[in-house]
Amino acid sequence: MPRIATVVALLGFIVGLVLLWQGSKAAGPVLVADPVRTPGVLNPEVRQETIGDTICTRGWTRTVRPPTSYTNALKLRQMQEYGVGGDPSGYQEDHLISLELGGDPTDPRNLWPEPWPHAEEVDRIENQLNGKVCSGEITLAEGQRRESELKHRSG
Repeated sequence: MPRIATVVALLGFIVGLVLLWQGSKAAGPVLVADPVRTPGVLNPEVRQETIGDTICTRGWTRTVRPPTSYTNALKLRQMQEYGVGGDPSGYQEDHLISLELGGDPTDPRNLWPEPWPHAEEVDRIENQLNGKVCSGEITLAEGQRRESELKHRSG
């Protein structure tokens, strides 16, 4: 009887490892922004005193977002620089300091290849930070600091 219990426990352990492994594959890779390659660059038009006319105005980011032809070419180059391979469609060329928080739209030091689906999770956080800045709960500088810290620490 102890042998059967040991075999059952061992099988349960193996099944658990397989499920854990499968779950980690589904989550996709996490790539942390390199603070040397991608330190983050701010848009000089966005300051605490201009947020009402810029990042807190609905649709403003559409007016500064770079064309995909630019970001797709940059993504290919930066994937090589970051040493990541695979299908480029598995990555979003993301702003380290998002447009929603006053990041520079086109400076390569503010853009990096962020893997999907992690990029979607971070987009939600960027929107939450924008809401906090625009409501006055936190300053623009604090929102930018939190975003930079998040992407340099957790991707």
